[in-house]
Amino acid sequence: MNTYGKLKIYSYRENKMVQTNVTFCGLLMGDHSKTGINTMLNTGTVVGVSANIFGAGFPAKYIPSFTWGGAEKSEKFKLEKAFEVASNMMERRKIVLSPADKKILTYLHKLAH
Repeated sequence: MNTYGKLKIYSYRENKMVQTNVTFCGLLMGDHSKTGINTMLNTGTVVGVSANIFGAGFPAKYIPSFTWGGAEKSEKFKLEKAFEVASNMMERRKIVLSPADKKILTYLHKLAH
């Protein structure tokens, strides 16, 4: 909800929602993340890496990396499937998902949830 007041936004450094001096902030979304058509997101929502958000209702204002689902139910996205989706997206742009990319995603997957 946008009340024109100062926003609380998720801080990775503090691992919690923190008060800011910011009044306006859209979505902050990590690499390889996506939403379904008509997915509703609140002001200042933070979405991690390789998340797939879909379904009815507003999901939380912080969506961890590798989340698969939405407001009603979600689970951790399997790493091999995340590789496949990222690779498919990158191939459309004539880019290869490199071993270094996989190493980064593997590291982040271990930290998620």
